[in-house]
Amino acid sequence: MRLLHRASPWRDLFAGATLPDPASLPDLLAPLRDALVDLGPHPDLADAHAWQPTLVEALWRLDLPAWRIAQLISDHNAWLYRRAIRLAEIEMKGQGWGAPPVAYCVVVLGSGGRHESLLAPDQDNAMIIDEYPDARHVEIDGYFQSLGERFSERLDRAGIPLCSGHVMARWPMWRKRLSEWQRQLEIWSADRRVKRVQQANILLDFTPAFGDESLAEALSDWVAARLPAAGLFLDEMGALFDEQPVALDRLGRLAGSLQGAPHERAINLKHQAILPLVAATRLMSLRHGVREIDTRRRLAALVARGKLGADSCRELTAAHGRLQALLLHEQCHNLTAGRAADGWVDMARLGKDQRLLLRYDLQQIRALQRSAKRA
Repeated sequence: MRLLHRASPWRDLFAGATLPDPASLPDLLAPLRDALVDLGPHPDLADAHAWQPTLVEALWRLDLPAWRIAQLISDHNAWLYRRAIRLAEIEMKGQGWGAPPVAYCVVVLGSGGRHESLLAPDQDNAMIIDEYPDARHVEIDGYFQSLGERFSERLDRAGIPLCSGHVMARWPMWRKRLSEWQRQLEIWSADRRVKRVQQANILLDFTPAFGDESLAEALSDWVAARLPAAGLFLDEMGALFDEQPVALDRLGRLAGSLQGAPHERAINLKHQAILPLVAATRLMSLRHGVREIDTRRRLAALVARGKLGADSCRELTAAHGRLQALLLHEQCHNLTAGRAADGWVDMARLGKDQRLLLRYDLQQIRALQRSAKRA
């Protein structure tokens, strides 16, 4: 897992403590400049989060691909995280808690960790804390518990909802010293247990959002050194693919699960297309010691290691981008119509060419799942 990789000036947009100055942007970026002017220089967290559909519309007008827009949404969410954590630290210091007692790092997980967030994600985060004596546990963990509760509440009020599965640093399960995280992963990866694999899947796509990034790098080093040898654990990770199949029937025709569907024409692209691709790529990357986090870089790294063909990489990378575009356009459409931004796409809104491409992309993902199981 390579934790930080800013290969494009676009990734600097939300890297600072403040929002970009619209006056610094050239006329070529007028849609983005206008969107920033509309937001203003000092929005509160809620206004900054509610501005994301406007940001997406500006980036579409600049003809950015969906995968780049997803990176920038993720970067903007990380900016919101940093601001919420700073405000929580300031509040605690004002109430007599003092400065953080030891170094720590808040990491974002899942799509945010992969820099692949679309609109309306919930919170998935964890905290890695530097080592401290057991005798100080109540004091030190009490500080970080309060910090986790405060910044997650701020994000929730701003429109990034609390995780319904409790995957947040406010809970002890997701707030540990570095050595405790290493021991936790040792336990999770020791054998074939579904729940442990599911929990590890959540954690393993992580990237630092705030704090001492060397702690996240140290955990990444540990993962890269230990998990490729955890054969039973990785086999179970592959077995879980059967619980999240792509949206194709036995004959390779488009056919999504209707469980929870808003109507019979809907396919859940998140759960039956994007996440199966992400999961298969993650498994192959863990098997072969690939340290990249986002799906595109993982696929390229697998080619470099001779574990994936260049043609397959090109097709899967294109598929990932097309799936992100379909879902992001649908989310924007739903928000404009007053509906929720979720993982469902209305097949009736897709052209014949889009449906054919979607079917082809899902077939490539199904083939990758089979390869990942055998690898």
